[in-house]
Amino acid sequence: MPIYEFICEKCGHKFTVLVALSEKDRVVCTECKSPEIKQLMSGFAVKTGNCSINANSSKGG
Repeated sequence: MPIYEFICEKCGHKFTVLVALSEKDRVVCTECKSPEIKQLMSGFAVKTGNCSINANSSKGG
């Protein structure tokens, strides 16, 4: 099952949920139980051979 990140539009709480795609529309805020939530973009990491890439990191230049 995928992990989704949400923010509650009512109380501002950010939370992560492990839920099946078919159940994603039933998720409510874990703090105030409001259904008024917005899905956030989640980062990811990939490791191949001796190289790893993290989508959340950036290199200055």
